[in-house]
Amino acid sequence: MRFARTAFLVGAAFLWPAIVDFGARDGSKDWIVLENCRLIANPANDGDSFHVSVGEKEYLFRLYLVDAPETDAMTPTRLVEQAKYFAITVPQAIEVGQAAKEFTRKKLSQPFMVFTRMSEAMGRSKMERFYAFVQTKDGDLGEQLVRNGLARNYGFRAVPPGIKNSRLEVEKLQQFEDQASQEKIGGWGVNIGRLDMRAQKLAPFSVFVAGTKARPRATLLANSSPRISPMPTPSSSIATSSPVEAKKPHAKEKIELGRIDINTATEKELKMIPGIGPVMAARIIAARPFRSADDLKKVSGIGDKKYVRIRPYFQ
Repeated sequence: MRFARTAFLVGAAFLWPAIVDFGARDGSKDWIVLENCRLIANPANDGDSFHVSVGEKEYLFRLYLVDAPETDAMTPTRLVEQAKYFAITVPQAIEVGQAAKEFTRKKLSQPFMVFTRMSEAMGRSKMERFYAFVQTKDGDLGEQLVRNGLARNYGFRAVPPGIKNSRLEVEKLQQFEDQASQEKIGGWGVNIGRLDMRAQKLAPFSVFVAGTKARPRATLLANSSPRISPMPTPSSSIATSSPVEAKKPHAKEKIELGRIDINTATEKELKMIPGIGPVMAARIIAARPFRSADDLKKVSGIGDKKYVRIRPYFQ
């Protein structure tokens, strides 16, 4: 099926129960168009969330409709879920997240456009973060991430400027994800050593659907005549430092993330994981077999906080 190309930038989600459509909530708001935007180098930037300067103002934006893997183990539960989506290990998911971060950094090395309604996107930063679509010289950043296997078609959605139904973009992104998966590139090819293939070469995408070329978003907006709203003042609390580093375990306790098999690990291996002592190791062994490490919560003494802390160490 061919979909009319719109020049808006998006990131997509196809897992319908996990999607929240902001079209209704933001229906009264006009799109704010920010031109000549520049990426601000910040340790907290990643593939789908980054700091942007517009003149003398700084903003933090999060792409609609796409989700790139985390670049560290600061949010282990989310990282484990992302690794499962790509059918890779947690360390590999971090590797894909770092590749996505570098991809975005290069794509935003030249001035770009941001389309936003200033809808709150939350996040770990003290600085207020907003959802947005981003247009680079090569097209939609979210689409490029998904097509290169560096992000999944997953997240919050909104009806983009110039489109009546967000499903068109969601389905388009799913098509890109399916193609990346079939070609085994990016996160879909990390197990066969193909993360450094096309995804790392940053090939521009001028054609998004066979035979349909992208239209500049400026042309799209000119035709739809949206009102450009004045920019609100950003939060005065701007995060300029890197996220708080996780406490490092004692040298003798260090173990690689994603290494442990929940059903075959020895007591010694289990005790290498920070937070697991002899008693807890014995309880885990006694509770076997597990369907997966997700069942760790069923073990007596493993609450939500401990689960979040130890889960990334298991396959």
